[in-house]
Amino acid sequence: MKLDVIFDNHLHLRRNGKYLEAVKDFKRAGGTHFILCQYPMPDKALSERSYLPCYMDTIKMAEEVERETGIKVFVTIGPYPADYLLFKEKLGKDGAMELMKKGMEEAARLCADNKRCVGIGEIGRPHFKVEEEIIEESNEIMIYGMQCAKEVGVPVILHTEKATPSTFKELAEMAKKVGLRPEKVVKHFSPPFIYREENHGLMPSVISSRNNIEIALSKGDRFLMETDYIDDPNRPGAVLGPKTVPRLTKRLIKEGKMEEEQYYKVHVENPERTYGIDLQ
Repeated sequence: MKLDVIFDNHLHLRRNGKYLEAVKDFKRAGGTHFILCQYPMPDKALSERSYLPCYMDTIKMAEEVERETGIKVFVTIGPYPADYLLFKEKLGKDGAMELMKKGMEEAARLCADNKRCVGIGEIGRPHFKVEEEIIEESNEIMIYGMQCAKEVGVPVILHTEKATPSTFKELAEMAKKVGLRPEKVVKHFSPPFIYREENHGLMPSVISSRNNIEIALSKGDRFLMETDYIDDPNRPGAVLGPKTVPRLTKRLIKEGKMEEEQYYKVHVENPERTYGIDLQ
């Protein structure tokens, strides 16, 4: 089987991390395309009172990566959920909400104007325990981001606490309120929730441990694969290394655990439909 496309749906890069070397590792392992997700830059956004400089830096990184490695890079941009905690401390609730919502608007404008920007994310709410009022305020910001995404015709990529099927149901209902179709809601760091009764129509981006992907494939092929590589010098290889998706894909195909049709759905058809992109 010829593997023209191997797609990692979610990784981060940092200039003070492995950066280009991480992408070269991805390429050597057989990777061809990935989504570069906005890395948190709360101090920069706070000092500028704008996310635009953060987003432009990420776009510039994607351009550099393509130029230096030949790997095709798409970008998702948005205000990272935990940024709100810093902003609320420094600016108060109203100022923090204003900056987070401004970040959504800036992301939407770039998605409308720049073909490299294909989604708003990762947005949502903190993955660690916070007060109920923070959850409620984060939900308001997230719903605003969903509305912005709908207006420009792109998906959202959601970051939340550890997800259960009830989490997926809640997120699907939020999207429905603003008219965003559930298939345009990508659940980042997803367990292998492939059945509709588990994911409620959202697109699961499954964290690509071998066990997770084998479970996912046993249920179907409507999912994306991601590493959530964070390129942190203090946590090398976390969450999963950049070689993971290409290596695991090849291994599962060789072992007969991923059929050709499943490969094509996961690495080509699902990303193309989700983001409105062409990978071939």
